[in-house]
Amino acid sequence: MTLSLTDLREPRRLPRLPRWEVTLSFGFLGLLAVVVAVPGLVAPHDPLLTDFGRALSPPGAENLLGTDGLGRDVFSRIVYGAQYSLFIGVLSTVLGVGLGVVFGLLAGVTGRIGNEVISRTFDVIGAFPDLLFALVLITFTGPGTWNLIFAIGVASAPRYGRVVRAETLAVIHSDFVQQARLSVASPALIVLRHVLPNALGTVPVLATLGVGGAILGAAGLSFLGFGPAQPIPEWGSMLSEARGDLRVAWWAGVFPGLAITLTAIAVTVVGRHFQRSFERRSGR
Repeated sequence: MTLSLTDLREPRRLPRLPRWEVTLSFGFLGLLAVVVAVPGLVAPHDPLLTDFGRALSPPGAENLLGTDGLGRDVFSRIVYGAQYSLFIGVLSTVLGVGLGVVFGLLAGVTGRIGNEVISRTFDVIGAFPDLLFALVLITFTGPGTWNLIFAIGVASAPRYGRVVRAETLAVIHSDFVQQARLSVASPALIVLRHVLPNALGTVPVLATLGVGGAILGAAGLSFLGFGPAQPIPEWGSMLSEARGDLRVAWWAGVFPGLAITLTAIAVTVVGRHFQRSFERRSGR
């Protein structure tokens, strides 16, 4: 396969997503938002209520998606678990974006030494897969919801920090920033008013894409026992609880896994849609 000069000059653009995929993804996330806001309107049972007489009951009229090993309604636990899974995914992404923006901005405005130190730190953290680095962090901090958010947020920070650093270095040498310097504006004012807004262009799009990965990472760490304590109905921990019963009660693990997969896919499709829209507006 050979590349032409046109291929080398023109950046590769994302393929256009089918409209039905984007519509379904927005619809699914809208439904998920309702479930998170008012789970009691959707869930027919208490997610913590155990009934050993109905343990591992198959899907039916009484229990739409069956019950788990303790007789708890799987559908109700998935509905209430959406709060915890999305809370962890969104908040860890917010933390990662915040750290990335702060340190990426510092790397771009503090000169050669600051740039080198922060960039090398990004390189060290980024040398590990996000899930592996988060696993190392949470091994030291211990399990729990907030520790899980911290670990995933720190692991994802270099992804955003590198983008902000590159944009900051480009903006800080632009003509309008040089003019602001000549007008005797303070360095802090120049950074906040001129550099920061222009350096954040692609960050919201990347953050949207990052939420899906954060949800998957949180589910993976919860599956390993580092997530919210039992009996909180978090999707990853539900998978962990059901793994011993998959041969006799597949529904206890398949449906939480399906919820994780569909949510991650929907968030990614929406993020790709925003990314393509951003590229079209910016002429990239």
